[in-house]
Amino acid sequence: MCLAIPSKIIKIEDSRAVVDVYGAQREISLLVLEEPVNIGDYVIVHAGFAIQKLQENDAKERLGYFNQYLAALEKEEFPSEEPVKKPRKRTKTVK
Repeated sequence: MCLAIPSKIIKIEDSRAVVDVYGAQREISLLVLEEPVNIGDYVIVHAGFAIQKLQENDAKERLGYFNQYLAALEKEEFPSEEPVKKPRKRTKTVK
């Protein structure tokens, strides 16, 4: 499962960019993006490629939802999943 977390462009060089997400920075490709981007723009990244440019208000709204989710996780407001039960050992071979 992938989470589409908006990434902010902090550096652009040719068809590559550096994006920041919660302080983590990584280099991505801009080759598949159809519209031009600038430093400060937000993009959605998948497999190292920017695949969608977001409007700033949309990106901030999405980040707000994700921040709420992270805060809830820190407070343990979500019920934890029960541990997965191990399958019983077979006593007979099925033919």
